[in-house]
Amino acid sequence: MKRVPVYLITGYLGSGKTTLLNNILREDNCKTALIVNDLGSVNIDASLLKNKDNLKKEDMKMVELSNGCICCTLQNEFMTQIEELSKNKNIERILVESSGISNPANIANGFLQYQEFIKTKCYLSDIITVVDSNYIYNKYYNDILEYDENSDPDIINLIMDQIEFCNVIIMNKCDLLDSDKQDMVYDLIRKLQSEAKIIKSVNSNVSMNEILSGKRLDFDKMMESSEIQKALTREEAQDEVNPDYGITSFVFENRRPLDRNKFEEYLDKDFPDTIIRAKGYIWFKEAPSNVGLLEYAGGEMTITKTGSWLGSFSKEEQEEVFKNYPEVLDDWDPVYQDRINQIVFIGRDLNKTEILKKLDMCLVD
Repeated sequence: MKRVPVYLITGYLGSGKTTLLNNILREDNCKTALIVNDLGSVNIDASLLKNKDNLKKEDMKMVELSNGCICCTLQNEFMTQIEELSKNKNIERILVESSGISNPANIANGFLQYQEFIKTKCYLSDIITVVDSNYIYNKYYNDILEYDENSDPDIINLIMDQIEFCNVIIMNKCDLLDSDKQDMVYDLIRKLQSEAKIIKSVNSNVSMNEILSGKRLDFDKMMESSEIQKALTREEAQDEVNPDYGITSFVFENRRPLDRNKFEEYLDKDFPDTIIRAKGYIWFKEAPSNVGLLEYAGGEMTITKTGSWLGSFSKEEQEEVFKNYPEVLDDWDPVYQDRINQIVFIGRDLNKTEILKKLDMCLVD
């Protein structure tokens, strides 16, 4: 059975996704289907694409998904449309432009879960993230850029997630930066995502042969390709330094609980502005059941509850988990069970000793 590759194009609003899609379609000689996702009731990106001459090809198929995001609320509809398109014998590939605020890891995970239960004719191939290089430079390297108190703290963290989960990165809008600034942005992206192919571009002008491999996506490998995941999973955290721009990374790890007031005071008063990215799991003494996900990027910090620690479950529930997943016991602590603070820090000229000292002062028994 011939299987149809699906390519996901992601990136924040205004990064150049639709322009990239138009460039691919102008070059494309295959019978291609498009799925375009927009949060609004009117799919603006789809409207722009429809007005292009390259969409007048007889073999072109287009599906618009609006009023939601394919990484969450529209996930079932998204997979249904993917399946229907893949059954069309005239379709040789499917290109998906996700909404600007979609998380590619969630889309990929939903795709794979669907495939586990339903025999399908399609498979997920490349995940391509389009990055606004000028925005990244101004966010991290332009010291005269003023802090925007009205900015959404989730946006820059989402951009980081999009960079960290992909196998191709298009560093777009390079014409707005000189070569030195381009190198600085490239170095930062490479630090965040060590495995992905990075391609510099202007107006998303990239050959489709560079970005559409047709190979089946290795989900596990991609999950482990970001510096955040590597640091969280390696047994001993090792400092890594880039000699050109002084970018380092390290892990703070301690099982003792954080005091919420002390930790919030540290974030408000002492959190270094040299930190570029921080992500990991934390727990507070005041809420011992809650798994907290900490994410920081570009001056914006979020802490959200993502679940409950197994240590807060009943003995019967724990025994059931141990029975089905005995590997959990490999990292089980007699005092704190599975609870742990584990945060990866990436930044420029970081004072690791001072940061760890301040974090230790936020811990309590």
